[in-house]
Parts: sequence; structure tokens; C-alpha cells
Amino acid sequence: MSQPLMRVRDGAIIGGVCGGIAKWLGWDPTLVRLGYVVLSVLSAAFPGILVYIVLWILMPREPV
Repeated sequence: MSQPLMRVRDGAIIGGVCGGIAKWLGWDPTLVRLGYVVLSVLSAAFPGILVYIVLWILMPREPV
């Protein structure tokens, strides 16, 4: 976790948020995305969507 938390450019599905979190943690991006979907569904989806949008705005994009 020595690198800063950033949205990924390569392998981004929507905004690169889950991919960036996975890269930062050293985890598989698919597992982070599945975990995000499960948590969003269990929380009636709205908080999960709101958190994703906030992170999309706040997380800087990975440099080219």
C-alpha cells in the first residue's frame, strides 16, 4: 500500500474506482467488484451508488 489511492485507466469498467482500490490493496479487481456489488445490494443499492460517485469525483486518475 505504498502507492497512493488512484483510479485506474487500464481495466476500468465504469470509472476505475474498484480497480484502483484493488490495485491499492493488492487484491484481484474482480473480487473487489463482486464485494462492492454484494454490499450495494444488501444496503438497498443507493448508499453504494452514492459512495461510488463520491469516490469517482475525489480519487485522482492514474497518470498516463
